[in-house]
Amino acid sequence: MWLSLRNNWFSIAAFTILFASIILYCYTGAYYFLGGPVVFLFFAFLGVNWKISYWFFLFTIPFSVQINFNYDTMSITLPDEPMMWVFFLLFMLILARNPNILPKWWWKDKITMIVVFQFIWLLVAVVFSKVMFYSIKFLMAKSWLMVCYFIFPIFIFKEKKDFIRGFLVMLIPMLATIIVILIHHYLLNFKFDKVQAAMSGLYYNHVDYSSVISGFFPLLLIAFHLCKGKGVLIRGALLLIICIFIAGIGFSYARAAVIGVVFAIIVGVFIRLKWVNIIMPGLYALIALLMVYMTHNNKFLDFRPDYNNTYMHKNFTDHLIATIKGKDMSSMERLHRWIGAIRMSRDEPITGYGPHAFYYYYKPYTVSSFRTYVSRNNEHSTTHNYFLYMLVEQGWPAMILYALLIPMLLAKAQRLYHRFKDKFYRSVTIGLAMAISVGFINNFFSELIETHKVGALFYIPAVLLIILEKICRDQESETRDQRESIPSFA
Repeated sequence: MWLSLRNNWFSIAAFTILFASIILYCYTGAYYFLGGPVVFLFFAFLGVNWKISYWFFLFTIPFSVQINFNYDTMSITLPDEPMMWVFFLLFMLILARNPNILPKWWWKDKITMIVVFQFIWLLVAVVFSKVMFYSIKFLMAKSWLMVCYFIFPIFIFKEKKDFIRGFLVMLIPMLATIIVILIHHYLLNFKFDKVQAAMSGLYYNHVDYSSVISGFFPLLLIAFHLCKGKGVLIRGALLLIICIFIAGIGFSYARAAVIGVVFAIIVGVFIRLKWVNIIMPGLYALIALLMVYMTHNNKFLDFRPDYNNTYMHKNFTDHLIATIKGKDMSSMERLHRWIGAIRMSRDEPITGYGPHAFYYYYKPYTVSSFRTYVSRNNEHSTTHNYFLYMLVEQGWPAMILYALLIPMLLAKAQRLYHRFKDKFYRSVTIGLAMAISVGFINNFFSELIETHKVGALFYIPAVLLIILEKICRDQESETRDQRESIPSFA
């Protein structure tokens, strides 16, 4: 009997934790107790094969939820954030055992250099921070995010099957969240002013939701292209999923997500035509000209809103019309904070005010004529622009590094696309570039890269491009060796 119990320890432990979780949930009503079985499975896999645990971790990202505590001054995302802590500690142990664990090809890549410089400058910004406690929290969260999203994939993604598995592992739970949200939104008659209620706690807000699903959408288009000739059933299922994603993006009522998808398609076309290198410089030049125009003789003051007529509309059509007329509250509040951020950056141009410091210092720098009904900012949100987010909190060096990173990623994707002979890798390359492009647009109107869900769809595609370059070099080297091995009869 003792041997039988010892051999069935996994089943006994699993059922014990399952029943204990259900009892605790029923007694307390706190649904996070239901995560007990998930935690058990994660550690069970970790003890057998940590790579399986990593796939399990990726699977949990789309449906992880944020739990606030300590009077909403602190939060944790369950179940993925504790898993990130575990992987961070695991990486520290592996690195201590083998300091050379990170391959040279990863270190030598220019993308890696930019990301490393970003992290180093983050350390500098934290040292000079005006809100040290919050900045250290930010640094810790950024550390395990980078380890999980930018380092661990180099040990995971090695073959085609890994890229396919990664796609499916993220797709299945994400699709489930979209279906749940669409059902909830349907019960609310798909009303524009009820979109936040439809999130059901699965996403922080509709912007977070739209950023995630629109960022993944280009990969679906690539999957549909790659499945050509694979059978009607597979293609039909993918087409249905694409339609569900389109419905999710549309009913998220997020303008940036739609613009992001359109921009991604343009980027895909430009990569094929070898024109992608003109996109970001052209866009940056346009933004610079617009800034000069707006600041000359304080021209931006001509666009100040009417406080009494600037509000949130209940109809999406009215919302779009109000945006064009400059009477939409969310758009005007963005301008309100952007102006404050630009003026604020003049006092701390090099190191910034410190990560997570914007909210505590920006209000004296705003222009009262751009104030809206939500300018009290009770939710403690920030700049709603990732460039200005970097500028204010980490200074000009951080903003410049981010501005360099995006065109470098797209340029790498273009080079790889035209170097690869393999159709699968060519398609994956352009899909990743499109996903990054969607993320760029979404984060031009927000600052969600630091969140777990949006961050995953930015940093993982970025490091996958580095991995793809290694695969491309290996394939080219193998082709050269094969040619050299052929005897010459000349």
